[in-house]
Amino acid sequence: MQIAAQSHMADVLQPMEAAAFAAFVEARRERAVRLAYRLLAGDQAAAEDVAQNAFLRAHGALARFRGDASIDTWFFRILVREVQRYRRWRSLRAWVGLERAPEPSHTRAPGDPGLRARIVAALERLSPAQREVFVLVHLEEQSVAEAAAVLGKAIGTVKSHLHRALESLRRELADLAREEREP
Repeated sequence: MQIAAQSHMADVLQPMEAAAFAAFVEARRERAVRLAYRLLAGDQAAAEDVAQNAFLRAHGALARFRGDASIDTWFFRILVREVQRYRRWRSLRAWVGLERAPEPSHTRAPGDPGLRARIVAALERLSPAQREVFVLVHLEEQSVAEAAAVLGKAIGTVKSHLHRALESLRRELADLAREEREP
């Protein structure tokens, strides 16, 4: 039965017309760029490039989509891997000296810029795995199970990364909680 369902899904997706894929992209573009932006610590230009590359990779991989997960989980897993690929490439180029690591292009958002800078800096100090899990669960509002599926990790591993991320953020931003409690 599962083979028949996978075969049907492949039949539907393989000959995906340009208009259908354009609709796929349009439905997910904003969320894809937002997720990449958050995972890349606020680099808007890189986020747009990464999202575009993820859509290109997804289009090229449609024939291999098996239907084991939802199409959104499948696509966002491609996106997260593209973010990881971009980070590796950027750090390698910076290490070799071909380019300096670019400064994130933070857009002006409402609120306290100093507080935002502290939070962004605290997120940047997390390990990539911790940052990915934190962003997916707390900023993209995915469940732990959904984040695990997107990242291709066990639920227990995701919970562990999330716990460590929260502990680190609590430590780094503890003075903010104290300020809130004081009259």
